[in-house]
Amino acid sequence: MTQYAAIMLAAGIGVPILAALNAALGRLIGSPTAAAVILFAIAFVSSALALLILGGSEAFAKIAQAPRHLLLGGVLIAFYVLSITHVAPHFGVGNAVFFVLLGQLISTAAIDHFGLFGAQVTPLTLMRAGGIAVMAIGVAITQLA
Repeated sequence: MTQYAAIMLAAGIGVPILAALNAALGRLIGSPTAAAVILFAIAFVSSALALLILGGSEAFAKIAQAPRHLLLGGVLIAFYVLSITHVAPHFGVGNAVFFVLLGQLISTAAIDHFGLFGAQVTPLTLMRAGGIAVMAIGVAITQLA
């Protein structure tokens, strides 16, 4: 379990770095949208290399059987990258990521509570809701200080 926590901590550290780098690239080249396309091209190459190294290309044969709504993740990541690349230079990386985190807390609670998309059901108890509220307040304090 600690390796999973470490991986997700690294991914979390990467989110604001990604936002800052891509916002800066968009500003530098004069197009946040082009910066997003460049990011996705590099992400595609990186993912393809990981697939070659780690294996699993046989999974593509099963994609036709997948429910179409499971493919919306690509649309959501494109929306995230495009929005953070456009918004961060005007709103600040910290503010932009704050609202991303707030959105993540809200959607995570709903996904877990209802077991959406096959997730393990974790009911939203009063204690859990309080913990989420404390997290949201903590993140807000970092932007106010």
